[in-house]
Amino acid sequence: MNIKVLDTTLRDGEQTPGVSLTASEKFRIANQLDEIGIDYIEAGSAITSNGERESIKEITKQGFNAQILSFSRPLTVDIDYCLDCDVDAVNLVVPTSDLHIQDKLKTTRDELLKLSNNAIDYCKDHGLIVELSAEDASRSDVDFLKRVYADAIDHNVDRICVCDTVGILTPDNSYELFSKLNDLPVPIACHCHNDFGLAVANTLSALKGGVSEIHTTINGIGERAGNTSFEECVVSIDRLLPQFDTNIKINEIYDISKLVARLTGVYIQPNKAIVGENAFSHESGIHSDGIIKNSATYESITPELVGRKRKFVIGKHMGTKGLNNKLKELGMNVDEDQLHQICDNIKVLADKGKTVTDVDLQVIANNVLEVNHEDRISLDEVTIVSGNKVMPTASVKITVDGEQILNAGVGLGPVDAAINAIKSLDVFNDIDLIEYHVDAITGGTDAFIDVIIKLQKEDKVVSARGTEPDIINASVKAYIAGVNRLLRD
Repeated sequence: MNIKVLDTTLRDGEQTPGVSLTASEKFRIANQLDEIGIDYIEAGSAITSNGERESIKEITKQGFNAQILSFSRPLTVDIDYCLDCDVDAVNLVVPTSDLHIQDKLKTTRDELLKLSNNAIDYCKDHGLIVELSAEDASRSDVDFLKRVYADAIDHNVDRICVCDTVGILTPDNSYELFSKLNDLPVPIACHCHNDFGLAVANTLSALKGGVSEIHTTINGIGERAGNTSFEECVVSIDRLLPQFDTNIKINEIYDISKLVARLTGVYIQPNKAIVGENAFSHESGIHSDGIIKNSATYESITPELVGRKRKFVIGKHMGTKGLNNKLKELGMNVDEDQLHQICDNIKVLADKGKTVTDVDLQVIANNVLEVNHEDRISLDEVTIVSGNKVMPTASVKITVDGEQILNAGVGLGPVDAAINAIKSLDVFNDIDLIEYHVDAITGGTDAFIDVIIKLQKEDKVVSARGTEPDIINASVKAYIAGVNRLLRD
């Protein structure tokens, strides 16, 4: 059974607090919605403003394949504005719960029926397709709800919609409610809100109850906790409910998700299904190993299905197989010993709370690959004491030609003190530090520090670098690396 999709990102989605789209932004989204196969686009609410009407007109004149709708109350003034925008159809919204009828509209059930029926007649007389949406239907008396729909059908309504306006349905009573309505002789739609996080589940249950149209928004944006998530619902239908299908080009879902996130400023939570940045990311060594052997071990769908790519995340849970795969992606080939050393270095950083980025990984790997085991000097330990009333003092433990040496020094700052502690040793005689440069190469207070120095011994000048999260360690390692290079030369 083919399920039609009405997307209301441009109307209900724009009602997200803080979101206001320009006409050009609405057009870009509408164009993309049409491209991916959306059946019905609710382009806005024509009664809202002149700017809203101009943006709707810009959409309606494009000749999209999708049917273009405007939201409308059951009032002539609203419908006239819809006609002025040249929309194909109206989403005619009529409150049906006693709470809304009595407390919001201050009217009666009979008066509401007249209002609804007259509005449908006016729309049909002016050539509009009408979808009648019962607002707060999930809290309405079912017998009265059926009466509203029956009258609407008598007045030639084209489609009807059940709105779970405050998101109080559960999957069980969603199925039960729609099962009671599925004998009506027009297509039935489902419009769910996500107040209890059940919008997608309730929509899928509604399909089993007889619904042939669903209302969604891209990324599930909307008032309060949002609406039914388009991407979650459509992919669930495609993968989990084989008795149903849609016209959506699923491989383009991620592109429109990112577009809407950028234009609305409502960014996607990392762990959001289908389109979140973590949806196809793997850190665990067990998971990475399984994914490399057969992606189905830890992925129910492939990322390519929805226009995504798989990522192996760098962290302390990463195993060597996932790490090696990541290194190859970065164009780096390492042997077994180097791979384990890189993995150990990552875990040391991760245990300190550091998030290891791709840039960090490249730095760590480069440090390992550049290690020369024939170096005469290696750093074992450096300790710094510093404070407002204490002259910076450093003690260093280094190994020179196999002999461990402990030395201390003072300086104007902790880096100066550490370098002075090393320089006072005989092996460093006649070596001058002629240039010192520092860069933070990753963001945040835990950034990797890249220290580049130039050393000179007689007529020889060499450059060396040290890269660490700690500027003192980075500086000392750069200095020792430079000295080793001078001694080798």
